[in-house]
Amino acid sequence: MYLGLDFGTSAVKALLVDDAQRVVGDATVPLGISRPAPGQSEQDPADWWQAMLDAVDLLRRDHAAALAAVRGIGLSGQMHGAVLLDAAGDVLRPAILWNDVRAAAECERLERDFPALRQVTGNIAMPGFTAPKLLWVRDHEPAVFARLRTVLLPKAWVRYRMTGEMIEEMSDASGTLWLDVGARDWSDAALAATGLSRNAMPRLVEGNAPAGALRPELAARWGMTQSPIFAGGAGDNAAGAIGLSAIAPGNAFVSLGTSGVLFVTTDNFRPYPQAAVHAFCHALPAIWHQMGVTLSAAAALAWWAGIAGQSEATLLAEMGMPSAPGAAMFLPYLGGERTPHNDGTLRGAFVGLSHDTDRAAMTQAVLEGVAFSLRDCMDALTASGTRLTSADVIGGGSRSRAWIAIIASVLDIPLHRLAAGENGGAFGAARLARMAVTGEAPETVCVPPLREETIFPDAALAQTYAERIVDYRRALPASRN
Repeated sequence: MYLGLDFGTSAVKALLVDDAQRVVGDATVPLGISRPAPGQSEQDPADWWQAMLDAVDLLRRDHAAALAAVRGIGLSGQMHGAVLLDAAGDVLRPAILWNDVRAAAECERLERDFPALRQVTGNIAMPGFTAPKLLWVRDHEPAVFARLRTVLLPKAWVRYRMTGEMIEEMSDASGTLWLDVGARDWSDAALAATGLSRNAMPRLVEGNAPAGALRPELAARWGMTQSPIFAGGAGDNAAGAIGLSAIAPGNAFVSLGTSGVLFVTTDNFRPYPQAAVHAFCHALPAIWHQMGVTLSAAAALAWWAGIAGQSEATLLAEMGMPSAPGAAMFLPYLGGERTPHNDGTLRGAFVGLSHDTDRAAMTQAVLEGVAFSLRDCMDALTASGTRLTSADVIGGGSRSRAWIAIIASVLDIPLHRLAAGENGGAFGAARLARMAVTGEAPETVCVPPLREETIFPDAALAQTYAERIVDYRRALPASRN
């Protein structure tokens, strides 16, 4: 039995998986986000800890025998968040999250002061990444920075609390701007550019390697017969890829979570920072991946549902299955954007509203706006030399067949709906836990998921959307403050 723990932005998910890779039980505990100022996004790490305890306690209540038999634990987590610890290992301030854009000026300074940044890390400096956050803390909270001894990413901090060891793996470390992504090692030069050294970093392992053991008191709390071994784990998207078996070059998926991601596995390190493409290590040795990222995907629909005063399900049912592109348009840059703009100042906008625009039309505009932002991501990947021919779809947004159909026609590629499209990160973490315990080859453990349906692009819609995206890109100035 294996336990996958996924520390997302909006919830912590715990998943029990047996030796036949069947999901035995799951539990989800929601999380809140603090926004102390415009463009800022924070969480208290203590909330992750309590949510994790609550989620696993629920599994103990409902699946005590299965939880007791757990041999390995894998962690998946939101990337880029900065958890700052003092010499005693205590948290110094709330964690600054991946969707926080306060460090735009620090990004410019980092690129200027460390010209080799893109060559070494394979990525452009973005406010959401971890290194610029540290420069911001150094400039605006010098007393905190003076006490700083260690920087951990969210799931690494949880591992530290669960095992007593400070360990990180390659996929999550790739999003810090401190990793030499090609060499799969911390970069001393990149660390020095933010006033840090290796002494402030956890040790690195691969995602399927053993990485600590559960503290005995937690094992006793959950009735476990032994202290399970931890795997290195993975950043959320790499964990999703493990859950989907996207471990061979060309394997791709679309994630419709809080953010939107277009992910493709590569057999080597393929940076393309000029279009804000992310080039990261995968969670398995000797493979990498590229990503195009849009910051508001399911978050955009959730925002609109709140404004409309209706549930997301109600809005989707009201809209139905669109047969033509909508007249209204939505720019989904509610908190800035990554690929291809790398601009934290962009903001969302509705364009082309008229007296005839109703709520269903605005819902369609939101879904199409996210699809167009994913098309921007795909075009950036294509410019890097990576061509996608099809993709799986995961995340909460994958529940909507209409949304997948829109994206398929906008991207003009087939998309595959999965039987369990929402377990990706936690399920991938459980698979990594199994590999860490048994030493099995990834090809043995990572069997492809069941595809419920393939949604092909509508030829006529694809052509119309190809014309419509020109208008979408021309509307970009409406998103600038």
